[in-house]
Amino acid sequence: MATPGVIGPFPPRIGDSEEERDDYDRLRRRVLWSMPYGLYVIGSCIPGEPLKRNFMTANWVTQVAFEPKLVGVGIEHGALTHELISAGGVFSLLTVARDDRAIVRKFTKPVEVDVAAMTLNGFPFHDGVTGAPILDQAPAYLDCVVRQSVELGGHTLFIGEVVDCDFQSDEDTPVLRMEDTRMSYGG
Repeated sequence: MATPGVIGPFPPRIGDSEEERDDYDRLRRRVLWSMPYGLYVIGSCIPGEPLKRNFMTANWVTQVAFEPKLVGVGIEHGALTHELISAGGVFSLLTVARDDRAIVRKFTKPVEVDVAAMTLNGFPFHDGVTGAPILDQAPAYLDCVVRQSVELGGHTLFIGEVVDCDFQSDEDTPVLRMEDTRMSYGG
């Protein structure tokens, strides 16, 4: 009988006992957590609906193609950001300065939108060319239109084409990585 939450496959060296599978599952998570990840903020919205905006901390992000320039972001199905990207078809991908590491905690839950002040959870933003919100203090951003989505377990991989980008501060600003925090996600 498999332990709830423990998912195979298991290599041949792992027996059928629950204890061996639990031990292997813990090992696999530790190995996955050792992989280097950046920490980012993803902006999402439904264009034309000012209150339908969000920023979310994310780490499952990668460039997936050179021509055209495509990036992939993995978003959990139950997240507000998933709902907004699915409906709006756009997202922004924002780097975070290493010195701003505390900011990522501000975007782990849906944000409070203040349209008049143009803030999300009190942080100033502006709209990108797609309408996706861009955090004003992000060192750099990519503004993307969704070209494809792939269902993967409990997440969707949204593949976006970069339609605009810029550095908003010094290009050499050190950016945040998962290992710079006490956060962990995945595995």
